[in-house]
Amino acid sequence: MSDRFTVRFAPSPTGYLHLGSARTALFNWLCARHAGGRFLLRIEDTDRVRSDVKFLEEILADMKWLGLDWDGEPIFQSRRFDLYREKAEGLLRAGPAYKEGEAILYKVVPGRTVVIEDMIHGRITFETENFKDQVLIKSDGSPAYNFSCVVDDAAQGITHILRGDDHITNTPKQVLFYEALGLTPPRFGHMPLIMGPDGAKLSKRHGGVSVTEYRNEGFLPEALANYLILLGWTPPDSIEILPLAEAAKLFEIEAMNDVQAKFDIQKLKWMNGEYIMKKPSVGLRPLLKDQLRRDGFDLSAVSDDFLGRILELYQIRIKTLREFGELADFFFKDDFPVDEEARGKYLAPSSNRDNLREFADRLARLDEFKHDRIEAVCRTLAEERKLKAAEIIHPARLAVSGKTKGAGLFEIMELLGRDRTIQRMRGAAS
Repeated sequence: MSDRFTVRFAPSPTGYLHLGSARTALFNWLCARHAGGRFLLRIEDTDRVRSDVKFLEEILADMKWLGLDWDGEPIFQSRRFDLYREKAEGLLRAGPAYKEGEAILYKVVPGRTVVIEDMIHGRITFETENFKDQVLIKSDGSPAYNFSCVVDDAAQGITHILRGDDHITNTPKQVLFYEALGLTPPRFGHMPLIMGPDGAKLSKRHGGVSVTEYRNEGFLPEALANYLILLGWTPPDSIEILPLAEAAKLFEIEAMNDVQAKFDIQKLKWMNGEYIMKKPSVGLRPLLKDQLRRDGFDLSAVSDDFLGRILELYQIRIKTLREFGELADFFFKDDFPVDEEARGKYLAPSSNRDNLREFADRLARLDEFKHDRIEAVCRTLAEERKLKAAEIIHPARLAVSGKTKGAGLFEIMELLGRDRTIQRMRGAAS
């Protein structure tokens, strides 16, 4: 086994990359980058029926999206069956293993205590009386999970294994295989699993979905990565906004939490909003365009400059990129939805419609359609009619945007332009 610090992430391409697996990958990457070691990939595709290249492509794309890179080329377990059989037959010849039909099993000797010095939980002990004999090679010729892991971890020179608590019971069995093969086991660390806010295992109802779905919902990769590493590790001084490169400098396995972490979608949205707010517009625009297209917006006639100007109005108001389209849809289409309850409140009264018509007429006569000039017209009209400015602003906002809140009305009007603004106001007043 190599002396150089080496960890691995070993996804199975039988489904998409979910949050728990993404967190495992992130922590292994942090370990490697902090130690100046290697972060390797192993594709555990021994399930020939369920493994699919489309899942593998999605997993690797999601890892790259999160900001992870790896060293060397991944190895594929489906291409190593001969090696597993060779190692199992070696144990068969040496005595610790036996055949049962076409399968090869390892005989577990009772009366032993297997001790694991876990990097997160401390000492954990297991009694071999509680283990049945372990399958090495199944009757169909495929390797058992625990055996193929040991063969490959040894071949890849893995020095540290960091994985979820759900693997704790696999560890003593794997230690027995290391010993049988004459190998020194790596160090193990088991992370408490991510739980839902109610303390139950994280599931779809808590938001425990795939990384791809979070991407499609408008979360930034740096925000999702940042949030996931806080579910198991508290950085020095309890820093919360911490990009991966900075986290790698500070990360220590021994500082990981040994209690279960609770997933909180509201905390994730807050963090995503912080990243959106601080991200330069030039870097946010292409991500935003991708999001808008995914959400069905036609951007063929939308310039980057126009999109950037809208973004300036909403960047501090959104927690996800999807929210941008929901709040600013009226900039991109004229058939935007209108809040029906607000329509009855603000556009049904004839006095409000009359004010809206007059406001539109005065805007039509403006020599310069700028937000400060638009605001001056609004406030002058309100003063003349002995109204609060809000009594004109609310109907006007609903007329031009279909909404009761959002960015500043006068900035919205300037950006929409004179013609679209007046047309919408007159249409709502008719």
